[in-house]
Amino acid sequence: MTQIDSKIPQGPLAEKWKNYKDHQKLVNPANKRRLDVIVVGTGLAGASAAASLAEMGFNVLNFCIQDSPRRAHSIAAQGGINAAKNYQNDGDSVYRLFYDTIKGGDYRAREANVYRLAEVSNNIIDQCVAQGVPFAREYGGLLDNRSFGGAQVSRTFYARGQTGQQLLLGAYSALSRMIGLNKVKMYTRHEMLDLVKIDGRARGIIARNLVTGKIERFSAHAVVVATGGYVNTFFLSTNAMASNGSAAWQCYKKGAYFANPCMVQIHPTCVPVHGDYQSKLTLMSESLRNDGRIWVPKKLEDAKALQAGTKKGKDIPEEDRDYYLERRYPAFGNLVPRDVASRA
Repeated sequence: MTQIDSKIPQGPLAEKWKNYKDHQKLVNPANKRRLDVIVVGTGLAGASAAASLAEMGFNVLNFCIQDSPRRAHSIAAQGGINAAKNYQNDGDSVYRLFYDTIKGGDYRAREANVYRLAEVSNNIIDQCVAQGVPFAREYGGLLDNRSFGGAQVSRTFYARGQTGQQLLLGAYSALSRMIGLNKVKMYTRHEMLDLVKIDGRARGIIARNLVTGKIERFSAHAVVVATGGYVNTFFLSTNAMASNGSAAWQCYKKGAYFANPCMVQIHPTCVPVHGDYQSKLTLMSESLRNDGRIWVPKKLEDAKALQAGTKKGKDIPEEDRDYYLERRYPAFGNLVPRDVASRA
C-alpha cells in the first residue's frame, strides 16, 4: 500500500508554518537569477505566483490557455475575500476563520494549509489594497465588511459584485510590471499537454500553441500548476469553476495524487429554472443572504402554483412560508453554512 506523504510541517497546528519557515532552505539573490520557474495558469493563484516569483528574482515562464491573463475564470468570483481583521469588533480571530473554513469545506481540507491561509489573510488584504483593488469602504473611508454565509462575524472584504475581477486586475497589474521588466515571459493561447519529469521532479512541460497548432517544449527548474480545480459540469449546474482539468490530469498521469475529483457544491441562493429558454440555474449573489430571508412554500399546492405562474410569492401568507435556513440552524439564521443549506 502506498503511503501518501503530504509534506505537512511538524509541530503544533498554530506553529507548523512558522517552524517550516524557520528551517527551510534558502536561495541567495545571485542564484535566483540563474533559476527558471514555469507557472501554468494566470488566475488569482497563477498571476500572483508568477509576479511574486519574478519579484524575488527568479526567471518565470507563465502560460495560459486564454488570449489574455485577464480572461482567467477568477473573474467569476463575486462575493468577496475573507480576512480575520475583526474591524467590527465582533469576536473574530485567526482561529475562528480557520474553524469556519474547515467546517465550510465539509471537513475535507488539510488543516495545516487552512490555518496558514487564516494567518496570512490579513496581509493579503493589505497587499490587495496596496495594488489598488477598490474594496468597498465605509463613509469615513475605512474598509467595509459584509456578513456572508457560514460565519457569525462580518469578515468579507468586497468590491461590489466584482470582487474576483478587481482582485484579478490587481494581480494582472503586478504581473504586467514583471513582464515589462523581462522577468516574466508570457505565453498566451498555450495549452499544457504533458508534464516533463526528471529524477522524480517536475522539470518542464509540453504545450500546444493554440494559434499555430505547433507542439512546443519548455524546461525549467520547477513547475507550478495553478489551473484551477478539475470540474465536471452537470445538468443545470451552477458550477463556476471552468477548468477543463487537462493540466491536473497530466500531473495525475505522471504520479501526482488526484484527490476528491467529484465534490459537488450546490449554491443555496439559486433561482430555479423557469421556462425552456433557460439552460441552467441562475446564480444569485450570496450577499443576498445577509439580511434577507429565504423561504419556500410549506404547501405542495402553493409550490406548484408558483412554478406554474398562477400565484406570486407575495400571495402566500406568512404562516405558509418555511424559512428553512433559520429553522435548521437558528444560531446562524440566514447565514447558515452552505453545505447545510445545500442539503436542506
